[in-house]
Amino acid sequence: MSGDNFQFSTIYHIVVNHEQQYSIWPIDRPVPAGWSCTGPRGAKDECLACIEQVWIDMRPLSLRDLGRCVARNRS
Repeated sequence: MSGDNFQFSTIYHIVVNHEQQYSIWPIDRPVPAGWSCTGPRGAKDECLACIEQVWIDMRPLSLRDLGRCVARNRS
């Protein structure tokens, strides 16, 4: 196979941290400290599409929790 016909396709994990923030990480590299694999593996666009479906609120978990706490105290 010639170099022109070879297409390298990286496969990714979907990873999430303790703040419920999502990212993708190549499966051939160790997952960084503080992150864990979640969801399917796949091509970059497939993983990003999955993240788009589940990561609706982009704020970190601690900020979302603070907002809920403030709202409860106002009631």
